[in-house]
Amino acid sequence: MIKTLTNDEYSRWDDFVMAHHEATFFHQAGWQQVIRKAFGHDTYYIYVENNGLITGILPLVHIKSLFFGNSLVSIAPCVYGGIVAINEESYITLDQEACRLATMLKVDYLEMRNQVQKTPERPYKELYVSFSKELDTDIEKNFLAIPRKQRAMVRKGIEAGLNSVIDTKVDRLYQAYSESVRNLGTPFFSKKYFQTLKDVFKDQCEILTVLHNGYLVASVMNFYYKDQVLPYYGGGTELARNLKGNDFMYWEVMRRAVEKGYKVFDYGRSKIGTGSYSFKKNWGFIPKPIFYEFYLVNAKTMPDINPLNPKYRYFIAAWKHLPLAVSQWVGPWLSKDLS
Repeated sequence: MIKTLTNDEYSRWDDFVMAHHEATFFHQAGWQQVIRKAFGHDTYYIYVENNGLITGILPLVHIKSLFFGNSLVSIAPCVYGGIVAINEESYITLDQEACRLATMLKVDYLEMRNQVQKTPERPYKELYVSFSKELDTDIEKNFLAIPRKQRAMVRKGIEAGLNSVIDTKVDRLYQAYSESVRNLGTPFFSKKYFQTLKDVFKDQCEILTVLHNGYLVASVMNFYYKDQVLPYYGGGTELARNLKGNDFMYWEVMRRAVEKGYKVFDYGRSKIGTGSYSFKKNWGFIPKPIFYEFYLVNAKTMPDINPLNPKYRYFIAAWKHLPLAVSQWVGPWLSKDLS
């Protein structure tokens, strides 16, 4: 039987997520609150129940945008999503319901953000890869596992006198993140979004900030889930490049994660051929393809809404030169509809 998630069933949903090996941090019910509060999107969190037990879940977000089209996504704005089920029957039931919803809502497409290929007959984007690796329990062994040139960058940050602190507020994170993303020519999320993430996920969400003589250098929001740490939203200020602030920052995330007993460092996704892709490879991480599969409804082809699309090059070039205060005002309005 297909059911729709209600607030009083969040704990049942999350118990299923925590017990299933394919479920991710982004499948947790808290994301429904985050998306509603920060972006105002409609959500469809559906699940299959048999004999009083949940046997499959699917979180869906409906994004209807004047600029970026009409889509149903599992799950925007997260890197992983898709159906999680304990048997094929539950999987098929949820997949059929998702296709039915997509048709009913008259979207352009349904997008499933799977880590592995689930439906080979459906088109998927050969655009993204993920990076993750197991951590050693010995901090020094993790340091020595970083390729030599990248390890030298971390050492330079240490020698420059950088230090890391844990922030309880989002202000410094938002300053570093927004400056960094603006410099890439991309709209960024609102401060409200980051505060909502902190409020909803509490101890699963931690902000590490890098300072130099008290000045902000870089900051990153990390998610903790099962045995994994996921550095997710971050960026550096103008000081970061010369001081090797980003290199030092990610090493500090790794070092602290080992101290806390976490076993996997998940660097998230990157687009093939980008600077982010190269940076993560330089850390010795091996790229693994991820499969964003599409069920086309009104669209004839898969969407191509990403900075690598040549049609956005003039927008990107102009955005890089916006005053930071202006981009902080306009950016969240645009980015809430980007998935």
